[in-house]
Amino acid sequence: MDIGIVSMRYARALLHYADGHECASRLYDEMRMLEHSLSHFPRLREALANPALNKREKLSLLSTAAVGEGKTSREFARFVTLVMKNGREPLLHYICLAFLDLYRRARHIHVGRLVTAVTVSEEVKRRIREGSSRRLQAHTELRTEVDPSLEGGFVLEIDGVRLDASVATQLKSVKRQFIDKNRRIV
Repeated sequence: MDIGIVSMRYARALLHYADGHECASRLYDEMRMLEHSLSHFPRLREALANPALNKREKLSLLSTAAVGEGKTSREFARFVTLVMKNGREPLLHYICLAFLDLYRRARHIHVGRLVTAVTVSEEVKRRIREGSSRRLQAHTELRTEVDPSLEGGFVLEIDGVRLDASVATQLKSVKRQFIDKNRRIV
C-alpha cells in the first residue's frame, strides 16, 4: 500500500478519535514535538526500525521524544502502541506530518517562518504573529530563525507565500539592475 494513503488513514483516525474525546490540542502538541524529534534526530528513526528493541523500549523512546521528561497522554500512548502492533513504526514520521496538516486545516492554523539577521524580541514576534493572523483571519504559528547572511531586514514565509525584505536580496536586485543597464549601453 502507498505510504501516503496509510499515513493519512492513521492520521484521520487519530484526529477523529481526539476530537471525540476532546484531547486534540494535547495530542497536537505531542505530535508536533514528536515530528520535530523525528526530523532533527535521524538516529531516532533508526532506533524505531531496529528489530532488537522491544515495543516497550520503543514506546518509552517515543514518549520521551514527544514530551521530554513529562508523561504522555493516554491517547498518545494507545495510538503509538497501535502503530507498533501493526508494524507501522517506519511510517510514524509521515503519520505525524499528516496529523499536523489535518489538525491545522481543521482549526485554520497557518504556519509561518521568520528569518532575521539578528535575534528579535518577543514583542516583535508577537506583533508579526498578530498582524499575520489578522491579515489571514486565522491563527498563525511562527517559528523564528537567525541567518546573519541576510545582513539586515527579514524574510517571512507563511504557507508558501514569501515576503523577502532582506538587505542581501535588495543588494542583489540593485546589482542585477546595474548590470542589466550597463549591458544595454555597450
